[in-house]
Amino acid sequence: MSAAGAPTCPNCLQGSMQVFHTARRVPTNSCILLSTRDEALAYPTGDIALGFCPACGFVSNTAFDAKLTEYSGRYEETQGFSPTFQKFHRDLADRVIERFKLAGRDILEIGCGKGEFLLLLCENGRNRGVGYDPGYRADRFAPAAGDSVRFVADFYTEKCTDTAADFVCCKMTLEHIPTTLEFMRNVRAAQGDRRAEIFFMIPEAQRILRDCAFEDVYYEHCSYFSPHSLEHLFRAAGFFPTAIGFEYGGQYLTIAADTQDTGIGRLAGAGDLPELAAWVAKFPALLEKQVGFWRGQFAAFAAQGKKAVIWGSGSKGVSFLTTLGLQDEIAAAVDINPHRQGYFMPATGHRIVGPQDLVELKPDVVIVMNPIYREEIAADLAKLGLSPQVMAVDDGLHAGGAH
Repeated sequence: MSAAGAPTCPNCLQGSMQVFHTARRVPTNSCILLSTRDEALAYPTGDIALGFCPACGFVSNTAFDAKLTEYSGRYEETQGFSPTFQKFHRDLADRVIERFKLAGRDILEIGCGKGEFLLLLCENGRNRGVGYDPGYRADRFAPAAGDSVRFVADFYTEKCTDTAADFVCCKMTLEHIPTTLEFMRNVRAAQGDRRAEIFFMIPEAQRILRDCAFEDVYYEHCSYFSPHSLEHLFRAAGFFPTAIGFEYGGQYLTIAADTQDTGIGRLAGAGDLPELAAWVAKFPALLEKQVGFWRGQFAAFAAQGKKAVIWGSGSKGVSFLTTLGLQDEIAAAVDINPHRQGYFMPATGHRIVGPQDLVELKPDVVIVMNPIYREEIAADLAKLGLSPQVMAVDDGLHAGGAH
């Protein structure tokens, strides 16, 4: 603990975490498959207390308890059934292969999910790979016998120091790690004296703070990065950052790094910190406006007798429903991932349905949980012969609900 009892920042071990946002009794996992409504309603909950480190700009849930989370075979997170995401994923893999000259190399992916990205890197670049993830399922994307890709359905920890590689990849995993500096030092130690290039991708926190994207704040995401805090972490862990970038409409933040000094200087300026601190200070008031906007919308839907559904049953959908306290206001949660259909949303108990079920449900309003899929979803609705009002979670921002 640092001064005045505030927890010390786990990202730099210097600053004190200043809490600026709290949420009580939120589900401790958003992507677990829950078979019954009763199980969903009784799902364990925890608290969120977002803290900001003025020293490095890191944001984390200071109330996070790793023992309350579950990552297993029933953790269903893949976005790979969306044509929009598929195109992005293939393009990202091709760009990573080209940038890092991945041909005939040894690749380690930490937090490989169901294995899609590692398979793309290995197949398209003729590389050898090993992926770690406790949620990996061999029945989903298992490579054929004899292929040079191996998956380990377990966490990557300090015990895995024998898995050094030419290239280390980690996508959408670091945000789940509470002790970020300790974790990255373990990753660095595993490489030893070997030359290795590094590529990480995580949610981008500047957008979440600036736009008050409350749907992107949920229990499993205990760590939130801006360019400044991410670069600070990598340098403190012994890496040498070479580039920082943004992907997927600015939703994702990427960093490339090396285990050897390439002579590239600082990438993110310290001037980012005052701006981050200003967004942090404004977040509670902006959240109140966003919540007010959406509650007004649902009151209007009720008055007009309109039936509403959300499209997207993953983490964003869970946060949207629980932050607003929605129950009967939402008829169902829609998801194109067939592995999620037929299950129930944690805490609220909403049924997860497929797009085809909307023909019978006949919603008047569809609220899209990720705006990047808005056009794709509108096209899917048209194919079903449906023409409901289509909204997205950022409509409150554009309507003046945040700024």
